[in-house]
Amino acid sequence: QLQLVESGGGLVQPGGSLRLSCVISGSTLDYYRIGWFRQAPGREREGVLCIGHGGGTIISADSVKDRFTIYRDNAKNTVDLQMMSLEPEDTAVYYCAADSGGPFGQCILADWTYEYWGQGTQVTVSS
Repeated sequence: QLQLVESGGGLVQPGGSLRLSCVISGSTLDYYRIGWFRQAPGREREGVLCIGHGGGTIISADSVKDRFTIYRDNAKNTVDLQMMSLEPEDTAVYYCAADSGGPFGQCILADWTYEYWGQGTQVTVSS
């Protein structure tokens, strides 16, 4: 059974940075596409960034393009989300998710296509 654990959330001022980490255990990271999603209070969950199996395609939501970056370390079984120039609108619970399906090396920002989920980590952007 694949397990995902997020960490690194917290309170940050507008314009600040945070780095979230997702540690995957129970299998080899190479076999999975990984997505980062977020859900703000009263809003639907939305895709942020995803990376294909083995570190292939990277897809970014327009709202975070040029501010957020995804890093995948297959040797350490971790996928990090580096967030810069944070805005209050980025406040949400952030989740990492994994799935072995789809064309190898590809990913999509569609939460219903991911089977395994972490418990989430809260990110609050406020002065």
